Amino acid sequence: MSILITGHTGFVGQALVKALPENTLRLVGRRHLAGQPGQFFQKELTTTEDYSDCLAGVSVVIHAAARVHVMDDTAADPLAAYREVNVAGTLNLARQAAASGVKRFIFISTIKVNGEATLPDQPFTARDLSKATDPYGISKAEAEAALKKLCSDTGMEFLIIRPPLVYGPGVKANFAAMLRFAKKNLPLPLGAIRNQRSMVALSNLVDLIKVCIDHPKAANQTFLVSDDRDLSTTELLQLMVRAYGKTPRLIPVPMSWFNIIGKLTGKQAVIARLCGNLQVDINDTKTTLNWRPPVSVEDGIKSCIPKEDLC
Repeated sequence: MSILITGHTGFVGQALVKALPENTLRLVGRRHLAGQPGQFFQKELTTTEDYSDCLAGVSVVIHAAARVHVMDDTAADPLAAYREVNVAGTLNLARQAAASGVKRFIFISTIKVNGEATLPDQPFTARDLSKATDPYGISKAEAEAALKKLCSDTGMEFLIIRPPLVYGPGVKANFAAMLRFAKKNLPLPLGAIRNQRSMVALSNLVDLIKVCIDHPKAANQTFLVSDDRDLSTTELLQLMVRAYGKTPRLIPVPMSWFNIIGKLTGKQAVIARLCGNLQVDINDTKTTLNWRPPVSVEDGIKSCIPKEDLC
């Protein structure tokens, strides 16, 4: 079985390439990483790119390439920029995949299609209507809808996976910043945050994608994914600190204080990510695919830390 992967130089794509048999892989993107296995095709994710040469004989496409979410997008029209790549570019690839006889198109989407936050004990499900609010989430929701229609018209199978925050070796952004704070074990005022957030270890996400490549019950389905264990910000920091072999020194401060600080500083969005809830329900994923996340949260966190720093 030949598998075409886009986004092979990205965080998820690199891990996926390592996890799949190299003689099955065709890698499509702007550049090739030294040492990566598989056959490389230099292509752009655009509305005009011709993928016919790399799609010939391919059974499954795993589409992980995208214009990714950034906090301060400098594009003049961010939504138009996201749509150009994530919607129009995806649809061009999918159309050509269907025309080439590809059986299954796996689209790596985002939980932002569902929305930015959940109410306590009311997790997102794959059946929810989209409540995407930012350009990235909106573009992914539109790409999902366009892909479903194309597959309905052509008979190609679609499969959509919406991960929440993904963490693992080489993780960046806020998760990496939290790891740096945990390593220093500073007495941070984060000891009483009682929110609940779903995350997924990179190894667990890759394992699910592998299962979805040929699982007969995965066809034309949308799956949410997580570690199946939600954590508060306090619990996450405690696990990080303990992974470094230290005793957490978090100071309990009422969550109401953070809301006040957010309003005074104009950082409500930052406070929302720190203290808010974002839970996903993966029961349908587990039941349909008979799948369980193979990696624990503790081991997932340890995978982010250099071996010499582990306890």
